[in-house]
Amino acid sequence: MIYLDNSATTQPYKEVIDAFVKVSSTFFGNPSSLHGVGEKAEKLLQQARRQIAQLLKVKEKELLFTSGGTEGNNMAIKGIAKQYQNRGNHLITTTIEHPSVIETMKQLEKEGFEVTYLPVDEDGRISLHDLQIAIREETILVSVMHVNNEIGTIQPIKAIGTLLKEYPKVFFHVDAVQSVGKVPLGLYEYGIDACTMSSHKFHGLKGTGLLYLRQGVSLIPLLAGGNQESELRSGTENTGGIVAMAKALRMTNDQFNSSSNLPSLMNQMRIALDEIEDVIIHTPIKATAPHILNFSVKGFKSEVFVHALEENDIYISTTSACSSKHAHASSTLLAMGIKEEIALSAVRVSLSYQTTADEVEKFIHAVKNTIFQLRKVMKV
Repeated sequence: MIYLDNSATTQPYKEVIDAFVKVSSTFFGNPSSLHGVGEKAEKLLQQARRQIAQLLKVKEKELLFTSGGTEGNNMAIKGIAKQYQNRGNHLITTTIEHPSVIETMKQLEKEGFEVTYLPVDEDGRISLHDLQIAIREETILVSVMHVNNEIGTIQPIKAIGTLLKEYPKVFFHVDAVQSVGKVPLGLYEYGIDACTMSSHKFHGLKGTGLLYLRQGVSLIPLLAGGNQESELRSGTENTGGIVAMAKALRMTNDQFNSSSNLPSLMNQMRIALDEIEDVIIHTPIKATAPHILNFSVKGFKSEVFVHALEENDIYISTTSACSSKHAHASSTLLAMGIKEEIALSAVRVSLSYQTTADEVEKFIHAVKNTIFQLRKVMKV
């Protein structure tokens, strides 16, 4: 099997699974319990929090454990918006955010908030000028993803953070789900107030995630109950998953720091695909993540191409995993000005640190052969 859908989810490291099994079977107590079994679980929980804080270079008290990216985005955006609505009711985001951001914004609009959706250029990137014009007296939050999950474009997060320093009333939220371990992000340096991460995107387990919340920033909790996580996220903590997440983050950071081969593999793939007739690459060359490539093959629906490759035991995707089962053109590609007919043919390839040059070569060969076979059958 050649698995090239790592932006949807990654295969957990064996060590991560082992850690989860050990903690869940041996240290299974509720971290909130007062007895010794619970205290052991609480100790592991705090140890994992400390390790993650050190890796992210933030304070332990600034980390909240969540169930993943969707909860983290909802928690940050709704929590900040409602906590500070006495300051204003205007929010700013982009037209190409993950559904968990776009749909959250739409819900808030129904509650009386006003939202500005910034357009993007042909590379899928917003303009700082557009952002500055959009900011007004009532603005309280700007939410921009770091790496786009469909095309890999990196937004100018550092420049946005610098700009927002001129507007101390405006909070800055970043969805970093796709960038953790692949594209560096300085949470303090970039002036970020809240940042969302998800464990299963960096070889951890599904159902665990992180919300970084800068010290001094408050939010209204989504979940009421036992007041875990500094009274901001109620619910018994997933100790095994959190310990596994800490291990996954450390191992992924180690991979990043030890001469990553992702840029060279992506360059190899881009050059080969660019030479194939009727292949249109949508991912821009500059300022993009090293693991995501989006392209179309003229004349074929994306799902047809995905399933044809699957017959060769090669797995890629269409749009984001949250939208891939809906047969419509990618809103991200449409926002970039790509024609709907071409957007309906788009597929996404996403690599991991486990991807090899041999797998990339086999993928390219399969793409060429699949196009030939499909044209032969469909007489396109």
